[in-house]
Amino acid sequence: MMTPAARSKRRDQNRWYLRIAVLAVCALGVIVIYFSNQFLTQRFTETTRNRSEVRLTLYVANLMSELQRNSIVPQLLARDPQLITALDYKDYSLSTARLLSFVDEIGAASLILLDADGRTVAATDRNRLGEMQKASPHFVNAQRSNATIFTTLDQENGSYAFLYSRRVEVGGSTVGVIVVEVDLQKLERGWAGVSDAVYVADNQGTIVMSTEPRWRGLDEVGALTRQSAPSAIERAVRATQDWAALPADAYLQGEAVLRREARVPFQGWRIVSFTTYSSVRERVNGVLALEVMGFAIILALMFWLWSRKAASRIVLFQRESADLRALNIRLQREVAERQKVEKTLEVAEQTLAQSSKLAALGEMSAAVSHELNQPLAAMKTYLAGARLLLQRKRPEEALSSFQRIDDLIERMGAITKQLKSYARKGADTFSPVDTRAAVSSALSMMEPQLKSRDITITRTLPEDPVMILGDRLRLEQVIINLLRNALDATKMVRVPSIEIILATGDTVSLTVRDNGDGIEDLDELFEPFYTTKQPGDGVGLGLAISSGIVNDLGGRLTARNAVGGGAVFEVQLPILSAEVEAAE
Repeated sequence: MMTPAARSKRRDQNRWYLRIAVLAVCALGVIVIYFSNQFLTQRFTETTRNRSEVRLTLYVANLMSELQRNSIVPQLLARDPQLITALDYKDYSLSTARLLSFVDEIGAASLILLDADGRTVAATDRNRLGEMQKASPHFVNAQRSNATIFTTLDQENGSYAFLYSRRVEVGGSTVGVIVVEVDLQKLERGWAGVSDAVYVADNQGTIVMSTEPRWRGLDEVGALTRQSAPSAIERAVRATQDWAALPADAYLQGEAVLRREARVPFQGWRIVSFTTYSSVRERVNGVLALEVMGFAIILALMFWLWSRKAASRIVLFQRESADLRALNIRLQREVAERQKVEKTLEVAEQTLAQSSKLAALGEMSAAVSHELNQPLAAMKTYLAGARLLLQRKRPEEALSSFQRIDDLIERMGAITKQLKSYARKGADTFSPVDTRAAVSSALSMMEPQLKSRDITITRTLPEDPVMILGDRLRLEQVIINLLRNALDATKMVRVPSIEIILATGDTVSLTVRDNGDGIEDLDELFEPFYTTKQPGDGVGLGLAISSGIVNDLGGRLTARNAVGGGAVFEVQLPILSAEVEAAE
């Protein structure tokens, strides 16, 4: 039997064992938390760095796309016959209107035409007419070079203008200079929607684009000085708050940031972004809090097990329960981390898709303006007819023309709404459409042009509805473009005729056939700005727009020359089955 002295000695030994165990757990907790903090900080910082590099890559791609798209414009405009004639004969009465007809399709900020003396003789901004730019670098350099010149021009309001200029020649002598201003401010506005600070510097290190307007015209050192913390002491205090963060690349408004830089393959430009560490610290602190909680639970279990010396079965049961709880905590932590990663990936995918659509929005604007020409021409015809009917005192028939004009105005409004719907998911607005009704509506739209020509129209339509899943307005635009091309192709034919055939089977097939001269170049037919018409009759966007619409509807637009002469355009679309229509 154990004596009281032995029992007291045994209790003292147990207390020492307990203290040693507690100290060991605390030391282990400090070590685990320290290395976890280092590892997680580095890992999350690397993730933030990779996401910043992806954004920079997208920014560079958008910037190069905008610059390259506008770089070819001066070369094309320098060969425009009307502009060359105006400069040669010094008659600029129609030059401004000519430039205005190009600016929306090009997507440039402005177009300017200078004569040989550097005077602005035509411009999309009429306030600039008469300006003397003889000493401007874009005018001087364009006269000295045979190529297109790019110039960055510092403006009085603190921003920069980005200009492409090229001289216009007649008979080997320079008669003027065409200037295209690139609209890069829309990219700056897009960057401003992100929490990062972004700037673009030229080959001299001068900031020419920035989400911070006060940075423009400065180098990076001067820009960061304007946004830095008030004092070194305050910077040190802010840095010590994130005691385990990686060294900061720079400070913006007193906050440590991560600096990323990428090269822009254009005249030595580079783009730099600054991303805050706040998100990294929050995620690391969340994991560390879970670890501290876990070690606190372990210590609590140790004291509880020590104070409760029950039977071996109860002790075993308690240990098993503790193991199960610890496993449950780890599983919950892993599930939460995976859910967070999935949400982050989903947001990134949506951001990439939205940026791609917004980058193509400028091209969509040019396409929509092209599609408005047809309703405007029809409205002009109906107005002329209504005026004639009113002069003949036939108001009832004039009201019918006014009603058609009202329908055309509604159609123009629906076309302009495509600018908004294009930035969303296109399939959200699809609905069942009767292709026969779309053909009839398109023919009604083309009625004034068809009546003005002695042309034979042959329609072959099924008796039953031919249903597809799509957008009726955009389908009508395709049919109108094909009919308009057929009308243009049969201008020189003695007995013009157009045949429209709508057939259905496994797919819906719409064929538009004319007896014109046929197609010369089938390979470039659907390329934007490709046209065989005379200058002023078209810009070559109709078939490119139609092909894009048919692709969006899940179909295909093809063209070929008929055996007996003429051109054949065929639109193939997926048919809407009864089961799918019922589901819709």
